[in-house]
Amino acid sequence: MQRLDGADSIPAHLAGGIVALGNFDGFHLGHQAVIGAAVARARAEGRPALVATFDPHPILHFRPDAAPFRLTTLDQRERLFAGAGADAMVVFRFDAAFAALTAQEFVERRLRDALRVGGVVTGEDFTFGRARGGTVATLREYGLRHGFSAEAIAPVTLDGEPVSSSRIREALVAGDPRGAARLLTRPFAIEGVVQHGDKLGRTIGYPTANLDMGAYLRPAYGIYAVRGRLEDGRVLDGAANLGIRPSFDPPKELLEPHFFDFTGDLYGRTLSIELIDYLRPEAKFDTLDALVAQMDADCLRARVLLAAHKPA
Repeated sequence: MQRLDGADSIPAHLAGGIVALGNFDGFHLGHQAVIGAAVARARAEGRPALVATFDPHPILHFRPDAAPFRLTTLDQRERLFAGAGADAMVVFRFDAAFAALTAQEFVERRLRDALRVGGVVTGEDFTFGRARGGTVATLREYGLRHGFSAEAIAPVTLDGEPVSSSRIREALVAGDPRGAARLLTRPFAIEGVVQHGDKLGRTIGYPTANLDMGAYLRPAYGIYAVRGRLEDGRVLDGAANLGIRPSFDPPKELLEPHFFDFTGDLYGRTLSIELIDYLRPEAKFDTLDALVAQMDADCLRARVLLAAHKPA
């Protein structure tokens, strides 16, 4: 799996490929349908399969002060695209110069000249170019002119509604990670490097691995049953506080998983934390004894829930 800059000329062995085109943040059921169609067509025609995404997200270019909303990092997307059968991920860097490209310039400079595409697959609602001047219809017109095909995939629905990144965000903000997982086909996962904290957890028998939330969407603050995955493949069950730790001063936003029956040093290691179930909102406790008693209950409940939710 190669990661390529969308402004550069594509390597010869990837020219003429079928490109799935979209943002694909989350890689949910709808995204999987688009990328799956591109991969299937590429295999049928003996062509490379590529996925093109945008980074940073266009919203951040036009609204740099927007609240964090990402569902996946580029690294996560790369692994998900590879798992779906793509040969390469193309990253279009969304900056002022890119935003200024007209729909025609985007097609001619990026799709025709740089990627030398053989075909494009995207969603029916995809727009592109300055002021969103390009649609699937115009993409088909440009394709006929420049020698590539363009195919649009209809939205995927679940429970009578289209699957979308917005719908996933709404579920997570509402404290419904199971609902989000149905749309994603996997648990929502926050990935980061374990950092040193104030080590308060170990003084009360609950050592934690502290992760910064970065650019990820902020799900409902509270206590979660979680599953951690290490780069070496180990899977760790636990319970985590996601929020500002109201029982401690000063407030500090963190994701703090405690892993059951685990001893070891995780500092500096990359860790992926899957939110499996929402247990309760954050709460402030008057005494450490009251806090520990609640944590005992939370961990017991998390163990039961995780036992019924086997890792993929």
